[in-house]
Amino acid sequence: MRDWLRAFLPAPMGAGLTERLRGCCGALVGLLVAGLACTWLAGPGLAGQGVPLLIAPLGASAVLLFAVPSSPLAQPWSILGGNTLSALVGVTCAQWIPDPLLAAPLAGALAIGAMFALRCLHPPGGAIALTAVLGGQAVTGAGYHFALSPVALNSLVLMLAAVAFNNATRRPYPSSQRAARGHPHGTADRSPMQRVGVRPEDLDAVLRNHDGVFDVGRDDLDALVQKAEMHAYRRRFGEITCGDIMSRDVIAVQYRTTLAEAWMLLRRHDIRALPVIDPVRRVIGMVSDLDFMKRPELDHYDSLKARFRQVIRRLTTLHADRPEVVGQIMPRGIRTVAEGTHIGELVPLMADAGFRHVPVVDHHGKLSGIIAQSDLIAALYRGGLVSGAGKVSAAA
Repeated sequence: MRDWLRAFLPAPMGAGLTERLRGCCGALVGLLVAGLACTWLAGPGLAGQGVPLLIAPLGASAVLLFAVPSSPLAQPWSILGGNTLSALVGVTCAQWIPDPLLAAPLAGALAIGAMFALRCLHPPGGAIALTAVLGGQAVTGAGYHFALSPVALNSLVLMLAAVAFNNATRRPYPSSQRAARGHPHGTADRSPMQRVGVRPEDLDAVLRNHDGVFDVGRDDLDALVQKAEMHAYRRRFGEITCGDIMSRDVIAVQYRTTLAEAWMLLRRHDIRALPVIDPVRRVIGMVSDLDFMKRPELDHYDSLKARFRQVIRRLTTLHADRPEVVGQIMPRGIRTVAEGTHIGELVPLMADAGFRHVPVVDHHGKLSGIIAQSDLIAALYRGGLVSGAGKVSAAA
């Protein structure tokens, strides 16, 4: 009995303060924009007839679009199709069934069935179906026009507001169900992280065979599974951090280091990449041997030696059309990790994102080390040996 009663207690919310404020502000902006836009677009005609210009079920739609925008129930077709279809069903039931006590529940049931059939399930649609039946003389008198305005108009404006607000706050919307991507080199192979563990088609098979509706997208479920695998890895192999495996004596360059000097450092120390730092040792980029060869002006030279000499040649003119310093050829969007980061988090960066080297920074954000793919492989191999020895000892 105690366990049964405990099921009525609310589960803890995983959303942080920022996420909660974003949902509240999004609903405020979205509903305000929807009300103003619909009032301007509909004109005084409907308002004079008593037809609402902003329907109450739109508040429930705002909860989905701004608080849980990645939900399958909050996608554009769900809100547009679900709300409009439910309004049509509700108006039809109101016109054909005189008794509201019978028309209302039948409208709600038929609306759910129609949304299932057209794959636009949207919970506020049930409330809209009831509103079409129980909304009073002004709503029932509007007939099927009620489905167009305010329902479809409200839903469209709110959806557009959600697209603008969510993407402006760096939260992708609509949430697409991405197919499994191939190898980044353009071959038919899967990316390295998709060759082991739970694959996207495994999730698709489970979702197909599950007799129910999940209020979570496939991509979100895939991300949760990957995080669960990461936690399991940390439990098996222990807390090996980036600070434990990084190279500390780092050869670095600055933005204005010449290409010739940077190339000599790569050759002298037999390394493949150089962090680019500012005067206070904050990482601003990374330049590798491949970056020297990716310049388009190098393509018409035959030998590698000739191509490189053309890049580092200083021009006698005042304006240099070709790069002369490392800051001109280093890629943007460098990724760094903290010393306390678990090495498991490096695997997606180096396996799928294609990073061959990752700079490590201290708690001040300054360069303290660098990790190459070989460092990570050695750490994973050593961690597997230690873990295996521990298991053998425990079994003995």
